[in-house]
Amino acid sequence: MNPIATPLNIERCWNFIGIEGDRSCPQLATYTHCRNCPVYSTAGRHLLERPIPGDYRHQWTELLAKSRTDENSQISHALRTTQMTVVIFRLQREWLALSAQIFKEISPPSVVHTIPHRSNQILRGLVSIRGELRLCISLSDLLNLEAADTAVQTLNPVVYSRMVVLEKAGNTWVFGVDELYGVHRFQRDELQDPPKSLTQTYTKGLFHWQPGVSQMERFLSCRTLRERTATLTHSVSYLDDELLFTTLARKVL
Repeated sequence: MNPIATPLNIERCWNFIGIEGDRSCPQLATYTHCRNCPVYSTAGRHLLERPIPGDYRHQWTELLAKSRTDENSQISHALRTTQMTVVIFRLQREWLALSAQIFKEISPPSVVHTIPHRSNQILRGLVSIRGELRLCISLSDLLNLEAADTAVQTLNPVVYSRMVVLEKAGNTWVFGVDELYGVHRFQRDELQDPPKSLTQTYTKGLFHWQPGVSQMERFLSCRTLRERTATLTHSVSYLDDELLFTTLARKVL
């Protein structure tokens, strides 16, 4: 075997007289295989230590940066198209959800001032939110929810009602909720078609939701399997915010 003169002029003898060739190299009796030969090792070292072209580093930088950008955009697009983010709350006995994007603020209950000759079953009046007067509605009456005449199962022993401020396309509405859970994420394919008997015409679909370990004590106190299942799993109505705002603009404004 001839020694390797330069990194760019490598005599690949292993392909001709070595293990990949006719095996006529006299060094095979000593090293058994070309990979054990110092000529083969020197060729590999020269290959790894050869000078890189001037634009090599720039080309790989662009390629890796583009790959990472494309990967991130694909992941972001997939999450946007498959994952939904909502805010879950309770009115009467019904657990409802609206897109988290339209929630502007959550505030403690405030005094509602009726508007002469304007207040009605849906429009309750005006309420002050951070010093600004906002129109306050009754979402329960708009959705025709039945009033709860008996005790309602809650998430926590102590429940605080809240006022929710929604904003979409420059329109702002305020309504009270009996209980607020918070933000919840689920996959779009988990959304089920509402049953035909459902009276809530504003419902896009239903999804099942488990509040989590905060209900474990109440779960263990339930006597039957049916009670335990009802405790840990809730059916939530996902409301159509477009239809909701359109109806409010038509009926109230």
